[in-house]
Amino acid sequence: MPTLPFATYDVFTAERFAGNPLAVVFDAKDLPEARMQAIAREFNLSETIFIAPPREARHAASVRIFTPGKELPFAGHPTIGAAIALAERDDNGPAERLLVLEERIGPVRCAVKKFPNAATFAAFDAPKLSEEVALAATDETLAAALGLAPDDIGFDRHIPTIYSAGVPFAFAPLASLDALKRVKPPHNAGRALGAAEIYCYARAEERAAHAYRARMFAPELGVVEDPATGSAAAAFAGVIARFEHLAAGWHTLPILQGVEMGRPSLIGLEIELADGHLKAARIGGTAIKVSEGRIEV
Repeated sequence: MPTLPFATYDVFTAERFAGNPLAVVFDAKDLPEARMQAIAREFNLSETIFIAPPREARHAASVRIFTPGKELPFAGHPTIGAAIALAERDDNGPAERLLVLEERIGPVRCAVKKFPNAATFAAFDAPKLSEEVALAATDETLAAALGLAPDDIGFDRHIPTIYSAGVPFAFAPLASLDALKRVKPPHNAGRALGAAEIYCYARAEERAAHAYRARMFAPELGVVEDPATGSAAAAFAGVIARFEHLAAGWHTLPILQGVEMGRPSLIGLEIELADGHLKAARIGGTAIKVSEGRIEV
């Protein structure tokens, strides 16, 4: 029986058993798509990423990303984890490097920095700028799906929206951290809310090191709740650009996710604004290896 090497990483954290777990399967050039999906179901993590040789020699790898239920064209924590896994696999490589991953959405440029005796850091430029893609559900429909009251929905100028930077998310602004804590994972609510992935967010506590707290649910994709969602952060950049009064230039707005799951994850989000419009977004975070081995395929 043939085998392939794999490693698991905890992403958007510097501590093992926190952050968002990821399986990275190497040397997956000849692996059929159906087998990839079966392996992703076997790992049963929010995502598994499969690494194969690049189509263009100047790129680092071609990758495919699967949830337990479907393939995704792009996802944030697999991008961070794969970039770090590739850099760490090259023991003699430089401590800092730029590399490009060929994802279904297109080439994704990543920067990686290794540190002695510390978790490796990576960041990537959002391959697609966030844009509004559909009308969002009403406050009442959204509240009912999340087990909340209508007055728990919205704060300041923020209203429910659907934005995508490759994957569409229904964004649910919540009036308080208490409301965020009380959210009940929605079941089969994607059709009613307009997107299979539902991202709930609230402002962070005063003087916190992060700007927002968040939770993400995608039960229809086999993910009851996700500890950290980089693709949602990339889409969230469009939400921030629309609803926050921010000056032109770059802004750093970290997001803390996964607290309610006992897997705190810190997602670095940087956005650039010009003339009131989103011009660029960058997602960053650390990852740490948890296990490695070989899987029979």
